[in-house]
Formats: sequence, structure tokens, C-alpha cells
Amino acid sequence: MGESYFFRIIASSGIFFEGKVKAVLFRSIDGDMVLMAHHEEMIIAVDVGPLSYQTTDGEWHRVIVGVGTAQFANNRCTALVDTCELPENIDRLRAEQALERAQEQMRQRKSIVEYKMSQASLARALTRLKETSKNNLQ
Repeated sequence: MGESYFFRIIASSGIFFEGKVKAVLFRSIDGDMVLMAHHEEMIIAVDVGPLSYQTTDGEWHRVIVGVGTAQFANNRCTALVDTCELPENIDRLRAEQALERAQEQMRQRKSIVEYKMSQASLARALTRLKETSKNNLQ
């Protein structure tokens, strides 16, 4: 377990962390992942959520990341994510306001989806009627 590897987190704002780690834990679209030294080479889709890494001194660090990818190759790992921040730097009030905005957008988006589905049904019905009219004329 004493083995380590180079790990880097790059967010859209720049490099968030670079250094040697013993392990990295994060959420992927396929479930939780743990990467340790000499892991098989792979590219992983990173999902929104916590990412924890253990530095060589044994200390665990936790950050919150947005969506992105992680690549593990040659005992090196790079996580490229859209956002990365420390939990203590998150403004709770702003986060709650963002949640409310997102929920409202989802409600509006649902209405748009329903409208589009109705529009598609109408187009299918009109096409069927048009084809039926053509067959009656022949």
C-alpha cells in the first residue's frame, strides 16, 4: 500500500491539484471508482460529486467536482473536470438558490418536452391522414 502515483485535477479554471497520491475515490457514471497505484489503463467518465484523494502522508482530501473524464495510464492519472471546489468554499445560500433555479428549469423543460412530444404526435397523425387521402384518390 506504500506505492503512489502522480495525480492531477484540472478544472476549467486551471490546475486544482498536482502531486503524488496513494488512492483516488470518485463517482463515475458506472458507479464509485477507486484508483490505486498501477491500476489498469483506462478512461473514465467522471460524474458530479465528491472526489477524495489520499496523499503520500496518509492524509485524505475531499473536493467537489463537476462532470468530466479521468485518464489513468503509465501510473499517472489526470482528472479533467468542468468545476472543482473545496466543500468549505461552497456558499450554501448561493447553492440553494442555484438548486431552486435548476428545479424551475426542469419544470419548464418538462413542459417543453411534453410540447415537443405532442407536436411529434400531431405530425405523425397528419402524415397518416395525408397518406390515407393519397390512397383514396388513387
